[in-house]
Order: sequence, then C-alpha cells, then structure tokens
Amino acid sequence: MAWWCAGVRWGAGRVELRWVGDGRGERGSVLAFGQELAFVVRGERRCVGVWRAGRRTPCPTGAGLPGRGTRDQCAECARVDRSFSVAADTHAGDQRPYAVYLAWFGPGLLKVGITGVRRGPVRLQEQGAVAFAWLGRGPLMAARRAEDLLGTALKVPDRIPYARKRAARFALPPLEARVAELRDCHARAVALAGWPESLERVGFEPVDHTEVFGLGGMGEGSGARVVRELADGGGVAGRLVAAAGPDLCLRPRDGGGPLVVDGRLLSGWRLVAGDAERVGVSVPVEPLGGRDGERGGVQGGLF
Repeated sequence: MAWWCAGVRWGAGRVELRWVGDGRGERGSVLAFGQELAFVVRGERRCVGVWRAGRRTPCPTGAGLPGRGTRDQCAECARVDRSFSVAADTHAGDQRPYAVYLAWFGPGLLKVGITGVRRGPVRLQEQGAVAFAWLGRGPLMAARRAEDLLGTALKVPDRIPYARKRAARFALPPLEARVAELRDCHARAVALAGWPESLERVGFEPVDHTEVFGLGGMGEGSGARVVRELADGGGVAGRLVAAAGPDLCLRPRDGGGPLVVDGRLLSGWRLVAGDAERVGVSVPVEPLGGRDGERGGVQGGLF
C-alpha cells in the first residue's frame, strides 16, 4: 500500500503531515518540535487531486508534476478546485459568516484577508502569520468590500510574497512592537468611512503565534537554507525546531544553518522513512531569500 504526501496542514494549534493512500482516503502524522525527521523521496511526483467538503477526489489521470514547483495539482484538477472557490470569487452566494483579519508577518508586512468564521485562526496558521487581529464579521460580500476598502484607503495588500514572510521570521522584533503595528493599523481600519453596514466591527484583541510555531527555536537566519526541489532518491533529515504556514524548519546534523522545507514541495511525493544519521541532506538547497520569491501559491482554504 503506497502513501503519498499531501503536504502540511494546521488545525487546533498543531501541525501535521497529511498522506493520501491509493483507494484508502487520508491520514495524518502529527509533528512535534524536537522530534527527528528523516525521509527519502521515491518515484515520481504526481497530482494529489481535489480536496472539497472534507474529502479528496483523486486525480483521474494521476498526472505527473515537476519537482520544483509548489503547486500540487495538475491544470485540470486546479481548474475544478477553483470552480467552487471563495478566493477566486466563484462562490459569491455563500451564506456562511466570514471574518476579516489583519495579519502581521514582520515589520511593515501587514496584509488583510478573509476566512470562514468557523475556521477560527487556522487560516492564519496556514499562512504563517506571526500575529493577527480580527477586524470584523459578517456576510461574505461585506467582508470582501471591507478587504477592498483597506487595500484602497490604507494600501494594505491582500497578498505578500512568501519569501518575504519566511525571511522575516528569522529577525522578529519584540512582541510589543508587533502588537503596536497591528493596533495602529486596526484603529485606522475600523475608523474608515465606507465600512460595510452589515459587517460587525471587532475590538482589538491581538493573537501571537510565536509559541504555536516554535519560532524561538529557529535561531538567527545567518546560514539558513531552503530546499529548492525534490527528486527521486533525494533525502532530508533533521530535528524539527519550528513550523509556520507550510514551512518546516529543521536543524540538520551537517553543522550548517537551519534548513527550511516547504511543505508544498513535499506534496505529491512518496516519502519513505529513513535513518537520520544516514539520510542527511541530499537535495538541492539555496540560501534563505534566494530564488524563492515567485512561490506565492494560490490562495485557498478560506472556509
């Protein structure tokens, strides 16, 4: 029975690796900081299909995927996925309540976004937001209008290049500075004229993910490396010291700096457990902040 990695997933303040089995649904492996991870890549990478309404539909063709990209779907499965997507504005009639948030990733790195109320902070954990605060709650289209309002009036973007988020985690200012930047933007946002009437404003209550992500264990970014791509026979091993968004931060035994593994790169591969001392790191890596700026990915998981 073969199991294929389906990437990193957050829920209830914990992170896990997801696995898809041929004809046997999914399972998860909960990860803990301090544990040793070691795996070897086998075979070819393939599309993981479509996840919707709590279940996954396999890719009908088992399409192959390149080893470097962060997309884990073929073009056809991606098209099906986006055909019923809040992020792509193809489901404007959704009646579920939505929340508007401000997410903080680093100094000057604030973004606005929306997520389903019932998901709570999971969407922020999936994005790797170091801190965040809710702005309002209400119908989907009202939340969308508020998101657009902040982009226009305050120049707060709804997307930030992922490489910038990643690099910022290695040089975080004190908690007080993070909260102060969030508080200032929150106050200006809820005071804006044109706030949608059906969107309930939410008072400022900052949430910090430093402990949830284990960011205190990452150390400085000097010498930090990022896995660039995977291929058959490549191996990765190290002690898990932090996790944020799709990233797993490992401390390998090779004496180098911390190694960041993007969980989106893992998705679609068969990963075979190995011995940490023997596996080492035998995949292409690059310095933190290298050629990773284009890996923004597609926004999803709003509800």
